[in-house]
Formats: sequence, C-alpha cells, structure tokens
Amino acid sequence: MLAVAQFHEPLPLTNTIQRYDWGSVEAIPHLLGADPDGGPQAELWLGAHTSAPSVSVIEGEDVALDRLVREAPVQTLGHRVAEQFGPRLPYLLKILAAGKALSLQVHPSPRQAREGFARENKAGLPLSSPKRSFKDDQHKPEMIVALSQFEGLAGFRTPRTILDVLEGLAGQMVDGVRTALLSDRSHEGMREAFNHLLSARASDACAADIQTTLDSVRARLAAGSPFERADRTVVDLADQHPGDPGAIASLMLNRFSLEPGEAAFTPAGVVHAYLSGLGIEIMASSDNVLRAGLTTKLVDEENLVACTVFSPQQPSTPELTTAGGRGQVRTYRVPVTEFALTTADVDPAEAVTLPATGPRILLCLAGELKLDADRSKQGPQRLVQGESVFIPHDAGNLHLTGAGHAVCAWVP
Repeated sequence: MLAVAQFHEPLPLTNTIQRYDWGSVEAIPHLLGADPDGGPQAELWLGAHTSAPSVSVIEGEDVALDRLVREAPVQTLGHRVAEQFGPRLPYLLKILAAGKALSLQVHPSPRQAREGFARENKAGLPLSSPKRSFKDDQHKPEMIVALSQFEGLAGFRTPRTILDVLEGLAGQMVDGVRTALLSDRSHEGMREAFNHLLSARASDACAADIQTTLDSVRARLAAGSPFERADRTVVDLADQHPGDPGAIASLMLNRFSLEPGEAAFTPAGVVHAYLSGLGIEIMASSDNVLRAGLTTKLVDEENLVACTVFSPQQPSTPELTTAGGRGQVRTYRVPVTEFALTTADVDPAEAVTLPATGPRILLCLAGELKLDADRSKQGPQRLVQGESVFIPHDAGNLHLTGAGHAVCAWVP
C-alpha cells in the first residue's frame, strides 16, 4: 500500500497519447510544445481510466492514478466524492485533435452501460475484443470546449427539415429514409429511417447506392445548393470513408461550428460525430462508444438503436460563467454530477484562484505558470506548456500566477 501523508501536494503527471487514425499529425504536439513524429495523435488522456491512466512518481515509484485513487480514495478524492462515486476518479479529461471525422456514435445511459457491460462479461468477451460494445459499466456524457475552429454533427434534425434536405437526392437509402418519415414523423419514424441507413451497410449494393446519392449531391452543389453546408459535409465524409452509409446519415443530423472558447455538451443517447478541430474534452470516466458509421470498427446495430434518443434536438450549450479582472476565468457546467471545467487566462498582474475542493487535474496549455496550493509544504510549482498535475482533495485552494493559459477539471 502507498503512504498517503504527502497527498495534499499537487502531483506531476505523465499522460498517454492515443494514436487513432483520425488524429491530427501536428495539433497535439504543437499544443504540448513538442515536435510531430509523423504519426496521427488523436487524444491526450488525463485521468484514471484503467485503459490508459495517467502516471505520477511517488517516493521514487511510478504509480498509476487509478491505483493511487483506489488505495487512498478519501485522501485523493475527499469524503464527498468517494462516497458518491466510490474509489474512482469520476471524470476523464482529454485534448482531442481531429484531423478527419471521428465515427458517428452514441453513448449509453447509466442503466444501459451497467446492463451492457454485465451482459458482455457473462458472454465471456474479453475487454480487448473487437466484438465488444461496452468497455466498462459507466455512462459517458461529454463536453467539448473548442481551442480552434471546431466542426461537428449532433442530434437529429426535425423530420420536416430532413425531408427538405433530401429533396431531389437519388438512391435507395435516401428513398428509404424519405418513405419512413413520410409515413411516420414521430420518433418511431425517425428510428425506422435511421435503422434503414444502418442496415444498408450489409447490402452488396451499398457502395453503388452511396455513389448514386453522391452524384446527386454533387449535382445539387454545382447548381447552387440551398443546403450547401450539408452537401459539402456528405462529400467530405464520403471522401474520408468511401462506401460508408454514415456519410448519408449526416443529412439527418444538425451541423455545428464552435469558435475558440465555445462549447457543446452531448448527453447519453445523442448521435454525434466530431469532424475537425482541436478541443478540450471532458466526460464521465468511460470508454463506452456505440458506433453508427464512419468507421471500420464494430457497428453494433441492435445496441446502438436501443441506446439512441430519436427525438429531434439541437446541440446543447453548457452553462458558462466568467470572472476575473485582467485575466479571465471561465467555468463550464452541464447537468451531470461527474465533472465541470474551468479555463483560466492568467495575467502577470493578477493571481487566479481555481475551484477549492475535490480531485482536480490542471493542464498548462500555454505560457509559464506557478501553481500554489493552500496546504502545500513544497511551495509554488512551475508549470510550462504541456505540463499537468493531479491535485488531491486535501490540497485546498489553488492559486495561479505568471502568464499563460490553463484548464482545470473538477467535480461540482
């Protein structure tokens, strides 16, 4: 067991970069002040998820953050968080860099996650199995805060809007969606329409049918499309994922753009896909992803449809509060209990104080900062671009000085 006397001190972290093929080659290295290595770098994970926990050094030993929290839950999390969530850090912080579109996906509710995980465990599927849909027993609501221009899809359009967007487009997939929505514009009709697209990938004629629709989309663009943005999205996705009906499914979804500092929240059941850009992502600590398309990985049609909310809805905007004088502190909150996020632009003339209690992860995104915790006996710690720390519950208030930009994940 670990000694816990020093757990009121901020702990420097080493974090894992996930190299998914959709990742940008340059964005994360640039953000971390490192040189690109030529390969895609999709996500930087900061947290205690068992598949890629952050690591700190304690008394000369490399200690994974999940182990630290498990062996000293009260000292690291505090009584409130430990009692509410058990011996686990309830959030996962990421830097996400999309060089091309992520998979079209949805995340399960807490009940669906527990039941799905138990069901696949009972079936004997290893956690590493490509046939597995549920990697853990947690839900995965998530929020993205843009660091660059950020593009995405989220939530179904209204049936009327979908029918307008499909007007004049050819292909059996499009015809099936149109037929389903004309006969039933309720959520059942939406389910039938979306399921029609999901099941099309099993057809031998799928690629040819997508090409028929693509030809009509390109023709509409050439003629001055009234749905130029939606049509260009279809073309871009089809270029990135040839023969994947997810490109056609994008016509059913709302397209959104975020400027730096703007944010979007995705609750359970909402079909979405990030298309491009660099952002800070925070979520409940889970890796449960049910994919609908734009992927070579498993498309679990049955579980995906069961977990999807088919009511039309616009992308959700988090609650944002601002504070500060010369510097600016922004706090983003959403209707979940696992996480909140604070960003801070620190000015040399004024210190910034960040959330006072609970387990926090702080990442310096730019510049050079000094972090001072109320109960630290070591004094201020220097943080430069790309460096991060885990701050246990007992550290108290956090004070930042210097000049730079930081992000802090915490439990509300």
